[in-house]
Amino acid sequence: MIHVVLYEPEIPPNTGNIIRLCANTGAQLHLIHPLGFELDDAKLLRAGLDYHEWADVHEHDSLNAFTECIKPEKMYAISTRGKTLYSEAEYPDDVALLFGPETRGLPQSFLDDLPDSDVLRLPMLPDSRSLNLSNAAAIFVYEAWKQNNFLI
Repeated sequence: MIHVVLYEPEIPPNTGNIIRLCANTGAQLHLIHPLGFELDDAKLLRAGLDYHEWADVHEHDSLNAFTECIKPEKMYAISTRGKTLYSEAEYPDDVALLFGPETRGLPQSFLDDLPDSDVLRLPMLPDSRSLNLSNAAAIFVYEAWKQNNFLI
């Protein structure tokens, strides 16, 4: 199972797009509170179109609550500050992909506690800041899914 974990997401359309991504790939979506919006936000619903009923979405009060509940085999933190390219990682069939808030990313203190091999990044041009969250999530989900022969 691919777990997409959004830590304190802020922008409803990004989460709506990721709901659609998860509905179409069989990935589970996990939202870590606090959220920067309500789940019935019109922008979130519009971005997710009618895929909400097909997505498996879970809410957690904290990242610790998520890891205690789900216990993924492997968890990767996704960050522009990562040293390991997404394409160099091996994705087991039970992997969690942890994305931070759109405006600030994952806390540096959290990243500092992980080995470099568990903090993944996408390659970008030198002066680029970041990709849109839902675009980045799609790249990671499809890489993990591809490595598992597109099995759910």
